[in-house]
Amino acid sequence: MSIPTADPAAGQAVKAADRAHVFHSWSAQALIDPLAVAGAEGSYFWDYEGNRYLDFSSQLVNTNIGHQHPKVVAAIQEQAGKLCTLAPGFAVEARSEAARLIAERTPGDLDKIFFTNGGAEATENAIRMARLHTGRQKVLSTYRSYHGATANAIALTGDPRRWANETGTSGVVHFWGPHPYRSAFHAENEAQECERALAHLEQVIAFEGPQTVAAIILETVVGTAGILVPPPGYLAGVREICDRYGIVFVLDEVMAGFGRTGAWFAADHWGVTPDLLTFAKGVNSGYVPLGGVAINAEIAATFAERPFPGGLTYSGHPLACASAVATLTAMAEEGIVEHAREIGETVLGPGLRALAERHPVIGDVRGMGVFWALDLVRDRATREPLVPYNATGAANAPMAELAAACKKRGLWPFTNMNRFHVVPPCTISVAEAEEGLAALDEALTVVDAHVR
Repeated sequence: MSIPTADPAAGQAVKAADRAHVFHSWSAQALIDPLAVAGAEGSYFWDYEGNRYLDFSSQLVNTNIGHQHPKVVAAIQEQAGKLCTLAPGFAVEARSEAARLIAERTPGDLDKIFFTNGGAEATENAIRMARLHTGRQKVLSTYRSYHGATANAIALTGDPRRWANETGTSGVVHFWGPHPYRSAFHAENEAQECERALAHLEQVIAFEGPQTVAAIILETVVGTAGILVPPPGYLAGVREICDRYGIVFVLDEVMAGFGRTGAWFAADHWGVTPDLLTFAKGVNSGYVPLGGVAINAEIAATFAERPFPGGLTYSGHPLACASAVATLTAMAEEGIVEHAREIGETVLGPGLRALAERHPVIGDVRGMGVFWALDLVRDRATREPLVPYNATGAANAPMAELAAACKKRGLWPFTNMNRFHVVPPCTISVAEAEEGLAALDEALTVVDAHVR
């Protein structure tokens, strides 16, 4: 890989235009300093100063096949030369083929695909489908969750990004999902955590009135809120509860899907089929905005004679769908899903557990595939988080120090709350993964000093 010659002047011009005109998401505009990026390839990106970074964040955990995959770039170029755009009401080759390839990989009979522009819109439309299908209004989601930033999606979200956005009139009810390391149920093992979490969910449903609940939505493996792998039996238990009460079971695979956990979909690990499955991110590695809802036969039949009251101008956009076709084809031909599973089992998992033996700041290591988190603590015995929940400013200084130490060593981090997420592309090589772990090893010494 050759990095172009440094061009600081060009970088300064990009930064100046950004600061003058771009309004950034989730940010206090005067307090941010965005890095001006000159290019990217594979597992790396670089700035105009010539500094190269190993992307341990996959940007927003979406570049599953890495940056600038040549087959996907070529597919976008070819589609642009053939047909750039067409309204959703037409049958288009790229759209039809993308839907077919996705449906082939989804579990069970999730054979109808409604395309959106991203994950939040997928959540919005899945909830709309569930409410119309059941004639009920309430939707249950966990506190440790993120489902998007549109109206219903942010109301369903459990993390603090919800607080400034919710109206309190959305019909959303939150409950506690399983988290063995920080159990809300005083569980002593995974089996207890599963049993007690399911009992808690049943109690919430009973007190809310089962006949009022349209859907339960879960991230199959919770992403931004902690990379929480469900204990054995939990998803099957939720499936059984939904079946018993006629509740639509929605799995959010926006972050966990398309190879991230070492399977096409995280649900595959537990053999559970939801009624609706939302996706985005890894379906085409974010090369062009794309998301969607995979729908089972029963819910699809609800709208066979009854119009579905939803749609988007760019639903199934030809350029996005062409990139999805190329992405899914490349992932299959190159064994990318299998590679993600193997590198998680043989490099990332063992490597992170070895770091935990050397660094007292690591309280817990959890994950699968290329989807891992380090839960950082001040005290392993009490499990006190390294920084308080939703910490900002001086209270968040230890995590800011860790992120800065990583960047100084050429590793681009993904940090959230008191956690360091290890979420590189599914295509990361053994050598690259080891390079990242070595840099992280050095960076963690900075925050070990905060351990009591």
